[in-house]
Amino acid sequence: MGEVLDEGPFFHGTKADLKPGDLLTAGFRSNYRPEVVMNHIYFTALSNGAGLAAELAAGDAPPRVYRVEPTGAFENDPNVTDKKFPGNPTRSYRSSEPLRLVAEVTDWTRLTPEELQAWRDRLAAIRADQRAEIIN
Repeated sequence: MGEVLDEGPFFHGTKADLKPGDLLTAGFRSNYRPEVVMNHIYFTALSNGAGLAAELAAGDAPPRVYRVEPTGAFENDPNVTDKKFPGNPTRSYRSSEPLRLVAEVTDWTRLTPEELQAWRDRLAAIRADQRAEIIN
């Protein structure tokens, strides 16, 4: 698998209601640019980072954070690493291989309504900026 980037544990945020053993795969629409179908599944070593992704995910279901295990090789997420944040302070990763769901995590910090709206406003500005692209 090459160089170990992070020992984890790892987390994935979504609005999907899943159970241990489920596999999370690439091939779904981006939460940040819905017109883009993603070639990778994204995850982080920070449970609150996964919580943010869960809060921003499409749909009306409650946000959920899951502890996951990569089933194959993974890399630093190029959408945040070096391009926006030197190094990888967000401990964000992606893989073209599935993630195995281990357990739901409930002790992550929820955003306030004001914080969530600020993030939604930022995403709307990014979507409106045609130069802002996702490295897929």
